[in-house]
Amino acid sequence: MSRGYSPPAVHDMLVRLYDVPEPSARIAALHQAGVDVRRALAPEKHVIVSWVRQQFSEGWASECEVSFARLPISCFRAQRGQDVLGFACYDATAKAFFGPTGVLESERKQGIGTALLLMALHAMAAEGYAYAIIGGAGPAEFYAKAVGAVTIAGSTPGIYADLLRGGRPQGQGR
Repeated sequence: MSRGYSPPAVHDMLVRLYDVPEPSARIAALHQAGVDVRRALAPEKHVIVSWVRQQFSEGWASECEVSFARLPISCFRAQRGQDVLGFACYDATAKAFFGPTGVLESERKQGIGTALLLMALHAMAAEGYAYAIIGGAGPAEFYAKAVGAVTIAGSTPGIYADLLRGGRPQGQGR
């Protein structure tokens, strides 16, 4: 079910990290519901990256993989038992960028995405960032409501312009 990556057709958004709500109550509520949300560990890389590739795209899997090359790892994940439910990364595409992030469609509207978002943004603030950029923010209303994100005018396609998308290597066959 892997799909090719295409650049976002939406704007980037800006978040004031000094105004981001505390995630602890959301994390506790999810824990009560059997969902564990925390920073990913290195031995989980193959599981999470493979899941992101399968559920979302090769491009997002590449970005997720980069987040595991950082210390501390800049990927958070949600799980129930041995099932991955969602993930969120930062500093994968560019410094101060939040994303990619995603939650299984069947698990949405339960607060998992919001908890992952808040945890990642708090981690960014702890690393010294005052602002975060949500690159190619798909659900703009969600980000505006959850963390007060505002659209950055003129940011489409932004950093995603002229992305390589794979295909046949030059000089190979017809």
